[in-house]
Amino acid sequence: MKLYNSASHRKEEFVPNHPDIVKMYTCGPTVYHFAHIGNLRSYIMEDILEKYLRYQGYNVKRVMNITDVGHLSSDADEGEDKMLKGARREHKTVMEIAKFYTDAFFADCRKLNIKRPDVVEPATHCIDDYIRIITKLLDTGYAYLAGGNVYFDTSKLKQYYVFNDFNEDDLAEGVREGVEKDENKRNKNDFVLWFTKSKFEDQALKWDSPWGVGYPGWHIECSAISMKHLGEDLDIHCGGIDNAFPHHTNEIAQSEAYLGHKWCNYWMHVLHLNTATGKMSKSKGEFLTVSLLEEKGYDPLVYRLFCLQSHYRKSLVFSWENLTNAQVAYNKLIARIAGLKAGDEPVDEEALKALDEKFRGALDNDLNTSLAVTTLYDTLKYPTNDATKLAALGKFDAVLGLDLLKKAEQKRRETQAEQAAGAAAGVTFEGCEANEEVEKLALERVSAKKTKNFAEADRLRGEIAAMGYEVLDTPKGPVVKKA
Repeated sequence: MKLYNSASHRKEEFVPNHPDIVKMYTCGPTVYHFAHIGNLRSYIMEDILEKYLRYQGYNVKRVMNITDVGHLSSDADEGEDKMLKGARREHKTVMEIAKFYTDAFFADCRKLNIKRPDVVEPATHCIDDYIRIITKLLDTGYAYLAGGNVYFDTSKLKQYYVFNDFNEDDLAEGVREGVEKDENKRNKNDFVLWFTKSKFEDQALKWDSPWGVGYPGWHIECSAISMKHLGEDLDIHCGGIDNAFPHHTNEIAQSEAYLGHKWCNYWMHVLHLNTATGKMSKSKGEFLTVSLLEEKGYDPLVYRLFCLQSHYRKSLVFSWENLTNAQVAYNKLIARIAGLKAGDEPVDEEALKALDEKFRGALDNDLNTSLAVTTLYDTLKYPTNDATKLAALGKFDAVLGLDLLKKAEQKRRETQAEQAAGAAAGVTFEGCEANEEVEKLALERVSAKKTKNFAEADRLRGEIAAMGYEVLDTPKGPVVKKA
């Protein structure tokens, strides 16, 4: 299995640090509002990675943080606390906002078949862990006090930029243009580990610390939560591409300075979901949620398929037309699977192995979900029996998470109900007199279709045609007309 490692800028064979477990960390949401579907693209692809690792036989422990502490707009302490902003918007306390939107986030994840991580840790639960790490960084000279805040000193590092070939002089202060310079910093890229002095008032959550009453910087929480639950080394760290700098860059800096050795081996970054006007974001008002997709009649799993049809390292353009195309493809795929009938046939193990190798080959190549979806269609066309096809599709869907067999069974039941309703309604003769023999053949044809004996149904249609009649299938039953 090869994964593109953002830290080395190349595909690398995946080899975990420990043979008995894969340690995986995922940057979680800042729970001040609903997650938009652009955020959720990252979680879908990370879910695929975790499930495929398990499919490959690895034991995986996946940890995710929940940012329920004030998350600033930049490292220069610019903008309004996002959690406080949400609380003011909805006239609730910060912790009420955090709980509501944490629950909403995982409700969306369930609709998208995103597995809940093994450990979910709110940032507010780990204040002592942050203080312990920051204290050591101060003791070893990697951090300093200035203006009431504690800063990480990036000048002490041999290498600061990891994911991008930035020219240091070209980088703006913080992460946005026009951010006011922080005069407390010794170096432009230094970042806050602990705030006691902030440029805005009314910070909702504060804690005692050796440096005064205050709150942690954004970056420290992921380092501390990862170490708390996964120890001093990490196999895979995931997140959206916008987290690569400065968030993940700063995580590496503080973690390796604290530990004294390499921290994480593989970095996976998912590219943006864009609209016609650019990157999707809450601040731009392009706020598309899972609930909105449902209101417009889309199954959330259609959006999951939409994401899987593109590689995670390519930007994906969202439009309602593109989503409708994915919906059509999903419905057709389910209909084709619903037409399979396992019966008493044994599974062809050789065919199953060949199909499994194609599926693994797709995902072994840097998680190529587009090719993995193509394997579903290859399975439907493969020269083997239906039992083998259903077995293969069930295995693959344990990773892809599209509910293929469940939705196909629902489709079968709906079809049978329609056929039963049609049979109960009898045969309607339209524009011609009733013919007892034709009526008998038409009802026999309904029964043949109900038992999926389509060859017999076609034969009966031909016999009816030979008598000069045409039979049409409708939800209310067969309609017979003169040919």
